[in-house]
Amino acid sequence: MTESAGSRTPSPVATPAARRSSSRASRWLVFGGVAVTVVVVDQVTKAVVTSALAPGQSVPIIGDLLRIVFGQNTGALFGLFQDNALMFGVVSIAVVGLIVAYHARAGASPYLTLTLGLLLGGAIGNMIDRLRLGYVVDFVDAGIGTVRFYTFNVADSAISLSILLLIIAAIRPSLVDGAATSSGEAAR
Repeated sequence: MTESAGSRTPSPVATPAARRSSSRASRWLVFGGVAVTVVVVDQVTKAVVTSALAPGQSVPIIGDLLRIVFGQNTGALFGLFQDNALMFGVVSIAVVGLIVAYHARAGASPYLTLTLGLLLGGAIGNMIDRLRLGYVVDFVDAGIGTVRFYTFNVADSAISLSILLLIIAAIRPSLVDGAATSSGEAAR
């Protein structure tokens, strides 16, 4: 049995608008997925620490170099501005809104999508603690003897990594707009 040329259904061809919409949707999916992953890992690790240790209790992981310590940070990053957790919780809500708005305007950069997803996840992870507990649970303690780095958590790590990635992007803008540059060069 053969079909006549007129009875065949044309195969769907994605229009440029449909491709942009699909690309935008996948960008938001990655952005949200990275953020949700950071929040889940952050909250699970904090729950494990708070259920296993008393505040201030320490467990050595690699001798004195790396320890798990249940810390209660009522301030900001690196323990700055102590006893202001509620204020920082409210500020975190505004920061979350700014991160989402910036991502919406950032264009189709996979680099920025990943970076801002890490930043959003970290901000939400610590915001949950501030609003729910009145402090942020910190637990990773690294250092040598009495010379210690500030105690931190998964959310802090995601925030710090995203800041590092943003600094790298400021130094090498081609990382952010590489997709636009590549497609522009291909058209020549």
